Amino acid sequence: MANADCIVLQGGNMAEAHPVGFQWVSEAKARGAKVIHVDPRFTRTSAVADRHIPLRAGSDVALLGGLINYVLTHDKWFKEYVVAYTNAATIVSEDFRDTEDLDGLFSGFDPETGKYDMTSWSYAAPKSEDGDGKVEGSDPSANDANSNTKETAPGDAHGSGGPALEHAEVLRDDTLQDPNTVFQILKRHYARYTPELVEELCGVSAADFDYLARAVTENSGRDRTTCFGYATGWTQHTLGAQFIRTAAVLQLLLGNVGRPGGGIMALRGHASIQGSTDIPTLFNLLPGYLPMPIAGQHDTLQDYLDGIASKKQKGYWANADAYFVSLMKSYFGDGATAENNWGFDYLPRLTGAHGTYQTTLAMLADEVEGFFVLGQNPAVGSANGRMQRLALPHLKWMVVRDLSLIESATWWKDSPEIASGEMRTEDIETEVFFMPAATHVEKAGTFTQTQRLLQWRHKALAPPEECQSDLDFFYQLGVRIRELVAESTDERDRPLLDMTWDYPLDEHGDPIPESVLREINGVQLTGPDAGRALSGYQELKADGSTACGCWIYSGVFADDVNMSARRTPQGGPGVSQHEWGWAWPADRRILYNRASADPDGKPWSERKKYIWWDEAQQRWVGDDVPDFPVDRAPHAKPDPEVGGPAAITGDDPFIMQSDGKGWLFAPKGLVDGPLPTHYEPQESPVDNALYTQQQSPTRIMYAREDNLGAPSYGSKGVEVFPYVFTTYRLTEHHTAGGMSRWLPYLSELQPEMFCEVSPALAAERGLEEGGWATIISPRAVIEARVLVTDRMTPLTVGGRTVHQVGLPYHWGVGDQAIVTGDAANDLIGITLDPNTQIQESKVGSCDVIAGRRPRDGAELELLDEYIRRAGVTPATDNQRLTDPEAETAALSAAEAEGDFAKPNPDDEPGGSRW
Repeated sequence: MANADCIVLQGGNMAEAHPVGFQWVSEAKARGAKVIHVDPRFTRTSAVADRHIPLRAGSDVALLGGLINYVLTHDKWFKEYVVAYTNAATIVSEDFRDTEDLDGLFSGFDPETGKYDMTSWSYAAPKSEDGDGKVEGSDPSANDANSNTKETAPGDAHGSGGPALEHAEVLRDDTLQDPNTVFQILKRHYARYTPELVEELCGVSAADFDYLARAVTENSGRDRTTCFGYATGWTQHTLGAQFIRTAAVLQLLLGNVGRPGGGIMALRGHASIQGSTDIPTLFNLLPGYLPMPIAGQHDTLQDYLDGIASKKQKGYWANADAYFVSLMKSYFGDGATAENNWGFDYLPRLTGAHGTYQTTLAMLADEVEGFFVLGQNPAVGSANGRMQRLALPHLKWMVVRDLSLIESATWWKDSPEIASGEMRTEDIETEVFFMPAATHVEKAGTFTQTQRLLQWRHKALAPPEECQSDLDFFYQLGVRIRELVAESTDERDRPLLDMTWDYPLDEHGDPIPESVLREINGVQLTGPDAGRALSGYQELKADGSTACGCWIYSGVFADDVNMSARRTPQGGPGVSQHEWGWAWPADRRILYNRASADPDGKPWSERKKYIWWDEAQQRWVGDDVPDFPVDRAPHAKPDPEVGGPAAITGDDPFIMQSDGKGWLFAPKGLVDGPLPTHYEPQESPVDNALYTQQQSPTRIMYAREDNLGAPSYGSKGVEVFPYVFTTYRLTEHHTAGGMSRWLPYLSELQPEMFCEVSPALAAERGLEEGGWATIISPRAVIEARVLVTDRMTPLTVGGRTVHQVGLPYHWGVGDQAIVTGDAANDLIGITLDPNTQIQESKVGSCDVIAGRRPRDGAELELLDEYIRRAGVTPATDNQRLTDPEAETAALSAAEAEGDFAKPNPDDEPGGSRW
């Protein structure tokens, strides 16, 4: 980021939420870079940016799509880069139909299942030899265990390399004139994303859009680069994956991927969030983004390997079998053999989605007996907090490991449901175990941050009393469980007994953390080098001769040196700071850095010189570890039939992709469409001005009485919840507050839960600065102190004013903390992105009234009144396809009843506002 000429921070508040990383933005700005903050709120990031651009929460695809259209219509795209390094010239099947053709749907949608058959999204291919006109490999589900045409868990990952293509050869038109090229499809798709539409949907003025478009395009190209940075403001939406995809399309068109000062930074700092997906803590992945096996599809190891990668595809993901077998050897050691398929049957199988929200629903259905809570606080930190808390009494037992008695440990005696009388402590049979945890300074290990950088943290002091690190706790738990089954002959206990659990121990009997990192790095198991720490993932084999706990981390312990502990000041003399920490994979600081040179291997410009081909040495050299076969010449054209790394041509920078190109159009892999398209959030008082289809048709919905939704535009009752709310983080508090609300120094800086409202909304609702407001959604009623501020800008959207309410999400009402307050997450419903299973918590509909919320159960009566007046049922907002006739009828009825008139000051609190 420090090398960027323009930085767009959108979907996050980096200065407050990632203050340490923000130093690089400050450095770029000091060098002359423009910094633009796009966010519903004016924040501390906005205050130091060159311009703050307010937009309506949840409308980011429309804004980014408008930038794509601007780039294409004003001829600002980086032609040489785009033609050579992306799939712009690739020809797509003639069967493909876009949302522009089908009024908001792509071809292949099944309204019964809510899934797409992706066959028509395929690349076109040469005719078969018999001339029958059949397109070879036109079925993208062939050899694809994660195809959305099958009954799999929504959002199952394809792994690090993405989905394999059906054929190695693709048809191209490098002139980009064929109407079925990706480039022409892209132009048609975004043609209606004009500045006028952006203003109508996003509330972004024409002047602000013009400033943003000029800043981004004028700072992209051969000699300049623009960077985007995002956080949960992009991810936590029903189409969050497509938010990020839209930025990727834009950055590829501008040539800002694989180059210094370019890219898209996922701002993931605290608690090793990047590391927790690398290793991982996700239900559908194994370490290194290997997919979990799926029941009914992966009956054998060969089924699994064929499903996740093809030996015929280009790139390093063709070697996924080596990564997987090495992982099994790391897990099970001598218990993983060729005869038992390397322990493949020891792994569980996915029978559907098993994320945090599916687990909550399973608790409510009495399908879960026990629950570990580690590093999270679902009682106040997860969407629909009331549902979370009502699920916990269904457990037989739960274990909470944390620094303090967080709300997830004390819900049985001090939750809002105890206060309202919905639950009684004496009726709760769940046994809750609190296990005190060590803080990050009381244990050693690595953090993996935004830039994929592993940094070793040394243990500063021992944890007090019974507090343990997660490593120590789970090691000791594993020892005890293995002792209990030591004499077992039951086949189900075999994985526990075969598991490698022989870590060297310190004087306290706890595992030495460096030994775990060494295991993750990988070791040679056979031959004269047996026991040697591997130097990188290229050494991994599928024959059982290597073990590796996470293939992308291989090399972090090369030569038995803990590379993550390197601490040379400023990273040493080199441009890429290689002597500070270690970045996966192979210590590459910029992914796909072959794209920093032109197709001839020469730097695009001297100013942005990074990696280049040295003709004399016949190898790639430069300021980073080349993310490319180091001896592959720029004009090399190997036979694609050989597959794997050997099939990568000299101008295929994207070495993990099946075709070596950056994907402007995704022919497979994303379950909600090959191109990002704008849909409204699950709850929205705004019409989708592009299509009849209001919301994403593939979103994951839970139509339940305990998960009711606010009516959206076109539905009767939309006026009852007229305002948009969004949640955010503060500098002074951390996540759900478990690390901050117990500390007096931080608590006195932000002592109370509050809401941010504009002066106009305060006047409309009679809210007073420092007074109280009650905020109501169909899920909950909460209260907050009122902060009246111009930082919340009312927007003109679709011809009318849309007010937004800002809510920090750090509070909970457990009585153990120094400061308490109602939880913003109680307001949020559970509707998920189909790719990632992440909840839409950054945008919802609400009402705001002056005064404190009712107590002693009366708040439930107020909630019921709102639900009745809005006519909310479990079916509200939970239709996959928008019915235009029903929408028209509802609008006509609303207009006839005056629901869209100006607010009546005599209305009852929470009454009709339009």
